[in-house]
Amino acid sequence: MKKRIYNLLSVSKTPGDTSWWFDLFLIILISLNVIAIVIESVEPIRQKYEALFKGLELVSVIIFSIEYVLRIWTANEIKRFHRPITGNIRYALTPLAIVDLFAILPFYLPFIGLDLRVVRVMRLFRLFRLFKIARYVKALTVINNVFKERREELFIAIIFTFFLLLFTSTLMYYVEHEAQPESFASIPETMWWSIATLTTVGYGDIYPITALGKLLGGIIAVLGIGLFALPAGILASGFSEHLTKTNSKKDCCPHCGQELKRG
Repeated sequence: MKKRIYNLLSVSKTPGDTSWWFDLFLIILISLNVIAIVIESVEPIRQKYEALFKGLELVSVIIFSIEYVLRIWTANEIKRFHRPITGNIRYALTPLAIVDLFAILPFYLPFIGLDLRVVRVMRLFRLFRLFKIARYVKALTVINNVFKERREELFIAIIFTFFLLLFTSTLMYYVEHEAQPESFASIPETMWWSIATLTTVGYGDIYPITALGKLLGGIIAVLGIGLFALPAGILASGFSEHLTKTNSKKDCCPHCGQELKRG
């Protein structure tokens, strides 16, 4: 029984089988939930179809809750989670299992007497239902693999970005503070200007007025172009390498691993 349920819950590789139809059903249900969350924010529509939204929410939570419990229960069928109890707990701590939990958590919070203000904020977690679709979309799996492969380079780029943000904010604070004590009141407040400038957004609500400040602002804006191109280049390179590896595997015999000759 556990093996059958595990196979049903696993992403199908054979279009048209029972697991494939179950995957399709969950994808449609997740999509309906995301659409409902968006439409429900329109007050007139929410008031008119409130019963429909509540009905969809109740049915969805029941289905997602059963799915979550069954995934935890059948986790022992996965080789690295084969040990009873400890394997189930380890699976429950995986990213996709946490997403499944967060997708249903807001519904149950009011029953444990949590402050209603906290519950309203936690309702944002309903959007996690969108991430449940990740296990069914191959492109999202590729993105996840690329981020894993390039996590060290991306981490270095993020750290470098943070240091540059801190440096430019500190520098601009000391240059512009006397001329604009309200706009550049402190280094944390100056960080808003640095973020807007380094991302080349430039909202224009805060800007330097001194000659030195304008010069530094121009240099920082140019640095921002190259700075945010760095993670993009890392990811582009990662996608290119990943796709190259995938294509090379397709050109090899699945049994012996030897390259297949074309023509």
